[in-house]
Amino acid sequence: MQDTICAISTPVAVGGVAVVRISGEQSLSIVNKIFSSKFKVDTIQPRHAYYGEIIDGDITLDQVVVTYYAAPKSFTGEDVVEISCHGSLYVQKRLLELLVEQGCRMAIAGEFTQRAFLNGKIDLSQAESVADLIAAQSRMSHQLAMQGLKGGVSDVIKSLRERLLYFSSMLELELDFAEEDVEFADRQQFADLLEEIDLKINQLLNSFAQGNAIKNGIPVAIVGKPNVGKSTLLNVLLRYDRAIISDIPGTTRDTIEDTFTLGGYTFRLIDTAGLRTTNDNVEQLGINRTYQSIKEADIILYVIDVASIDNYQKDLDECLKDIDMSHKQILVLANKTDLYQQSVNKQENVFFISAKCQQGIDAVEQKLEQIAQSYSKDEGILLSNLRHYQALQNADLALQQAKETFSAGLSNDLIAVSIREVLYHLGTIIGEVSNEEILGNIFSRFCIGK
Repeated sequence: MQDTICAISTPVAVGGVAVVRISGEQSLSIVNKIFSSKFKVDTIQPRHAYYGEIIDGDITLDQVVVTYYAAPKSFTGEDVVEISCHGSLYVQKRLLELLVEQGCRMAIAGEFTQRAFLNGKIDLSQAESVADLIAAQSRMSHQLAMQGLKGGVSDVIKSLRERLLYFSSMLELELDFAEEDVEFADRQQFADLLEEIDLKINQLLNSFAQGNAIKNGIPVAIVGKPNVGKSTLLNVLLRYDRAIISDIPGTTRDTIEDTFTLGGYTFRLIDTAGLRTTNDNVEQLGINRTYQSIKEADIILYVIDVASIDNYQKDLDECLKDIDMSHKQILVLANKTDLYQQSVNKQENVFFISAKCQQGIDAVEQKLEQIAQSYSKDEGILLSNLRHYQALQNADLALQQAKETFSAGLSNDLIAVSIREVLYHLGTIIGEVSNEEILGNIFSRFCIGK
């Protein structure tokens, strides 16, 4: 029997209401020791709210509402009681102390969700989606987390694993009857299944860049020569002064990162050091990081001074000569139009802006949003969890080995070894295969009380 745990589930701050959660077999009996109501404990019904008072010795600590969820129909699968109290920091702290005095233990980070997993209420992939849902800061990252919470990735993995497990058991059975030379597994069906699993795994792997960008922000690198207005543009897009602005070339010597939300999408902006030849070792380090940021970015905002509109292409080509642009989008931004007195030769696919005067920025933002929308056009399952990605990579390696062994007509025991490895790596995603170290690492990232 697990002990009974408690924690504050709402942010620890002054507010109108705070919620303290208790989970475990003794939840109701412990709460009853400090809760006074005209209702007796044996009349408290699950999923009903009861108004009463928390008694601290001879005084009333607070007026609260208590809600009871009976096992197994609760989030953790155990008896759960939630106490809604007033948001006084003192009340929250003292209420927790009273619960501990009566036999509760303070929960550690993620322990409620971990118990939900251990009690079979959710699988491991869904548990991780709970953390993603809590951390979601945009509409799309919220939708992605909800997809995972509803079992999006889990359902695909479970289906593949169950079918592969069936054929694996047939192969293992043939090993037991090796002397009779019988076949329990249809070889063509098995070959077709391996191809189908290979396709599904690679679809998920290929979706990771898209899912990860939605979850953590689409990476956007602001690139260009010194003093073209990159930092000013960063501040305008962020709506606050994040970067230092100066007329002195080379002011930005390192990458500066921050995020902003546009149209329900999160963008991760990276202001980079100006590209130029320099003997300054520190500035050169910043320039090297600029090229690394370009490689990692999905979108490149190449900022030029509008005065160089007729001859910027050579510099741009030099900047991108060693960059794989197959999955990147580049927007050329001709800045400082407010200072340029001559007529400008309008060029296709060039945005003419004044970051300082915030002119033309709307068109840039509309284009960014348009690009971001392409990330969510695919209605299939998107992979966004790095642990899942690494597990699928390992599963794919084992699957290729199984296909090669099968195609070569080698013995069933060699095929079975590779299949067991595929099953193992798929199982780690949903928690069918796990260990305390993996679980501890996953749930330690949760907030207290969830």
